[in-house]
Amino acid sequence: MTTDLTPKVSFVVPCYKLAHVLADCVNSIFSQTFSDLEILIMDDSSPDNTPRVVRSLSDQRVRYIRNEENLGHLRNYNKGITLARGKYVWLISPDDRLRRANILQRYVDIMDSHSGVGYVFCPAVGLHAGEETDLLNWSFHGAQDTIFQGHAFLKRLTQSNRVAAPAVMARKECYEKLSLFPEDMPYAGDWYMWGVFALHYDVAYVAEPMVCYRLHDLNMTKSLRTRDPSILVNDDIAVRWRLIQQAKAAGAAQIVTYCQEEIIADYVRRVLDNRDTASAFGLTIEQLDDSLRRFSSDHAEESSVRARVYAGLGDRYYWRGSPPDALHWYRRAVHDNNWALDCWAKYLLIRMGEAGVRLRKSLSAVRRLVKTLSYASRPG
Repeated sequence: MTTDLTPKVSFVVPCYKLAHVLADCVNSIFSQTFSDLEILIMDDSSPDNTPRVVRSLSDQRVRYIRNEENLGHLRNYNKGITLARGKYVWLISPDDRLRRANILQRYVDIMDSHSGVGYVFCPAVGLHAGEETDLLNWSFHGAQDTIFQGHAFLKRLTQSNRVAAPAVMARKECYEKLSLFPEDMPYAGDWYMWGVFALHYDVAYVAEPMVCYRLHDLNMTKSLRTRDPSILVNDDIAVRWRLIQQAKAAGAAQIVTYCQEEIIADYVRRVLDNRDTASAFGLTIEQLDDSLRRFSSDHAEESSVRARVYAGLGDRYYWRGSPPDALHWYRRAVHDNNWALDCWAKYLLIRMGEAGVRLRKSLSAVRRLVKTLSYASRPG
């Protein structure tokens, strides 16, 4: 036990209607072999018996903060991070728990040894009805401990969020210098944070899954999905657009390109989902236009991205065997960008009929062959 006013690690445990699992989470922290820590239990004016549970946790390392009014989960996160006194901050929900007693020691050793690392994480294992389930494959990044170069890891994050939030310990300076959780992104705020940190720092990965991620009906993602799926859609789209802004400011042109490519691919998928199945997670063309107007930095960027989305739709319909639909979208693409030579070529090939189809297949085969040969000729 330590009474040091400046503990090495601060665990921030935001709590709302989760008193029934709070002790399980906190006890998994108490069990750590590394003990220079504090636990901030951030009670967001919860109507359950959270105060009574906290009173049962007789350990001087526990700090209990109860908000007089409900702040909402992101403001509560940020309040806890601001109050944290540790060099390293670990944000973990009462839903979740640590499953190895040495994880904190391993994390601290890595962060102490690598000053350029902004955060460390590991894969997570599902937890349902008190029992461990399967490894969450989306959080797995290989069987070896690794220090990822930040921009290389950020490239992965432009594709999807592949970091389980309760598995992350970050330097407090990352939050202080770069960003707290964006309060207008209730679903994907953590994804955005890991991306911003990776833009400026390297990322450490511990291959052993040492955190449990609880799956239940009060889980934040499930709650938002049920209440308003558009929140998830908007946040997913916003993450990459905001990372573009951050990457431009940092002069990271390659990251800007990665994000743009993933934004366009995501828009194409969502428009198709809406047209094919009327999915709640899809987008109408009107919603696409609204999104582009909201996030584009200027009219030129808006037109360019729209044209590339239309071209992507043309490609998808072409390979589905629907030339008339492909023609429609290529026509709309060149309308938005008259200099889209690739779209003009595809448009004209379709207008040529069967001869154009055969020619496009031949050209595609040549491009694939050139790409294969270029990979084969690389050294090593």
